[in-house]
Amino acid sequence: MDEQTLLTDGLLAMGLHLSDAQQKQLLAYVHLLMKWNSTYNLTALREADRIISHHVLDSLSILSFIQDGKTLLDVGSGGGTPGILVAIARPNVSITLMDSNSKKTAFLRQAIVELGLDAEVITGRVESLQNRSFDYITARAFAELSDFTQLTRHLLAPQGSWIAMKGVYPYEELAQLSDDIEVNGVETVAVPQIDAQRHIVLMSMKKA
Repeated sequence: MDEQTLLTDGLLAMGLHLSDAQQKQLLAYVHLLMKWNSTYNLTALREADRIISHHVLDSLSILSFIQDGKTLLDVGSGGGTPGILVAIARPNVSITLMDSNSKKTAFLRQAIVELGLDAEVITGRVESLQNRSFDYITARAFAELSDFTQLTRHLLAPQGSWIAMKGVYPYEELAQLSDDIEVNGVETVAVPQIDAQRHIVLMSMKKA
């Protein structure tokens, strides 16, 4: 099955309707990641079909939890998952990508230019980022939930929410959250072409 069919079928199975131009951007991202990966080791995946399933479609599984017109911080963005993919699919969301690895942020900046995206890239540790506020803070394989929320709580808008991407149901991580964190839901998501569990943990600060 060719790349376009894999992507189109995957989007259809997820109920996502993206324009032809957006789908071209998604595939351009796949090829750009593969090109840079040989030098910068951005992902362990080497084949386009696995990048489409395990990076592109997996990242897009959070779209239903993100509203247009909001701000989003992607912590530990790495090769741009999920931030770059969300930027393609939700151009009306203001997206900031952050990673402490300068090689990865160099790739992110190049991807933004080549894909024609409007997004910000910051090199550094998230705890050093100050005087900013985001409606959504997301992470994929960045840290355990307690560390993720602790390191980024100063950046969460008053009515904001954390969106954490996890594999198996994170029972132990949920139990270790601090008492002032509200778990708003743990959603099971089915990602086409991935034979593994996927969960999205939605959290916010408890109201005083």
